[in-house]
Amino acid sequence: MRDRFIAELTTLADRDDRVVLITADLGFGVLEEFRARHPRRFINAGVAEQNMALVATGMALEGHVVFTYSIANFPTLRCLEMLRNDAAYHNANVKVVAVGGGLSYGALGMSHHATEDLAVMRAIPGITILSPTSMCEVAPLTRAAVDTPGTVYLRLDKDGVVSDSATDIVVGVPRRLRNGRDVAFFVTGGIATEVLVAERQLREAAISSSIFSVHTVRPLDATFVAAAARDHSVVVTVEEHNVTGGLGSAILDACADTRCYPAQFVRIGLHGFSTAVGSQQHLRQRYGLDAATIASKVKTAVQQSMRC
Repeated sequence: MRDRFIAELTTLADRDDRVVLITADLGFGVLEEFRARHPRRFINAGVAEQNMALVATGMALEGHVVFTYSIANFPTLRCLEMLRNDAAYHNANVKVVAVGGGLSYGALGMSHHATEDLAVMRAIPGITILSPTSMCEVAPLTRAAVDTPGTVYLRLDKDGVVSDSATDIVVGVPRRLRNGRDVAFFVTGGIATEVLVAERQLREAAISSSIFSVHTVRPLDATFVAAAARDHSVVVTVEEHNVTGGLGSAILDACADTRCYPAQFVRIGLHGFSTAVGSQQHLRQRYGLDAATIASKVKTAVQQSMRC
């Protein structure tokens, strides 16, 4: 996802001289093309993410559209006060880009596991939160980040769905990836690859599922969510993030706001810290975020819904 983001941002910078990119001393192999084409709009802030956020805010208030770039926890959790007090409060055009959402950097341990970032960003008023599930969503959402006034959080996973195409990206409105009758999956981020496999496994068990890519966690079209939820007997949220405050909470908020109360609601995500170390796939299996476990939990929910 990061390669597609940088390619699109470089193209946007060719056309818009307001676009600036600041990195916190990483990603040089990926960022070389941007730096070569726009050297005066590329800054290495060093391992000083809080200062990076402050520099970005100052430049944004002077008319630039400034992207900050680092591994997910560092431009968000480490910079929380700066994002709240300086960027978001002043509605500054600071676009926070987090590479390695969820458990992407699994081998580096919990300090590099981005599993609370969505909840924290949702708690700050005014921040638009973009989280592509698919490779094809990255470029449209990068353009949306430039076009959206104010502070934006763009959360990129290491990988994502590669087999679909997106011509219908609307900020705030989930995108249907699959159409079914029994289960409504709402998913954000690269974990969608596991949901697609789980959907095939459920189909073999005669359970039909719709899958909705929630590429925008905020704003979120509550009317769309409620309509989709009412059309299915089981609603499931899947996120590579803690269940508290993230996608599951956003979908529940949308249902409550529209007085939609699903008979069966399942939130699949982390329940606490990710204390293990290993590959992203290993950690997904350890914490029940793999396709087989997702399918098993959904089968149980469907069986319970039939008894209601």
